[in-house]
Amino acid sequence: MADPTQPSATPAFLQHDRPPVPDIVVPRGVLPFHLEHQPVRGRLVRLGPLADAIIGRRPELHPAVKRLLGEALALTAGLAAALKYRGSFSMQAKGDGIVSMLLADCTDDGALRGYARVDEAELTKLLPYDPDPSAAALLGKGYLAFTCDQGPEMERYQGIVAIEGITLSQMTASYFRSSEQLKAQVQLACGETPQGWRASALILEKVAGEGGLAPEARGDHYPMADAEADEESWRTAKALAATLTDAELLDDGVTSATLLHRLFSLEGLQQGQARALAYGCRCSRAKLAGVLGGFGAADLDHMAEDGCITMTCEFCNIGFRFERAEVQGAKP
Repeated sequence: MADPTQPSATPAFLQHDRPPVPDIVVPRGVLPFHLEHQPVRGRLVRLGPLADAIIGRRPELHPAVKRLLGEALALTAGLAAALKYRGSFSMQAKGDGIVSMLLADCTDDGALRGYARVDEAELTKLLPYDPDPSAAALLGKGYLAFTCDQGPEMERYQGIVAIEGITLSQMTASYFRSSEQLKAQVQLACGETPQGWRASALILEKVAGEGGLAPEARGDHYPMADAEADEESWRTAKALAATLTDAELLDDGVTSATLLHRLFSLEGLQQGQARALAYGCRCSRAKLAGVLGGFGAADLDHMAEDGCITMTCEFCNIGFRFERAEVQGAKP
């Protein structure tokens, strides 16, 4: 079989090859749940070997950047699982710091991908003073955006807030407070274990009572209750969730169902149907050829080295080579 990353005489519009990527599916990647007769619902995300497959394709990244990327992947998978949509849901952080772009997206069928764009020179300057930089130190000042893109036929929904907080969890909480007007608690964990990189997220949400979500959105499990009882249930759920450690979240030896049982078994825990997650890079020669077709001849000549143009997918970190003579640029 020909290597799809190498130059090909086949016309670009006929080339739909993609490079070899890990064939990884995590059947129970996202486990939704709710607490019976309480205004609390949530999702537990465990990426398992999928985290290592995505993060491991960027070996040059500093461990602090890898952790940030893993947290973004777990967070995006968890938020996407709460929506009913066709298309993709993405989280994007853009700042003036060392990581100028952090992006993760998840499709409606659970295909997950992400990348971080890093200024290596600035990172090298920072490390002697801060060997384990926080998300705030890496991202700097900027914005956090969550986008639901259902294709050209549907209007995109996007929420944008300024980056506030030290950790990605805190930044997300700030988004919920200011943009969604939704009470939520987010715990994120990512780290390198003996089995490889792992990433996880526990997302709790307080379901609106009367005057908020419609009954079908709340679910029959949550009858109307007084505000004081609601707040007490919410405080209890948050306190229980806060006892969960990063080590537990990243431990392959403990199932998601077991973790939730440990936390909420006395609170009327009801587990939902798990959602699968999979390696989700969607690059191809045809897509990248289309991008090259938008450049003028002078720009294409500048990109070429030894008669070839190499384009690297930022998600899977694989380079595609195109012969300059075969690439037709945009007309002047």
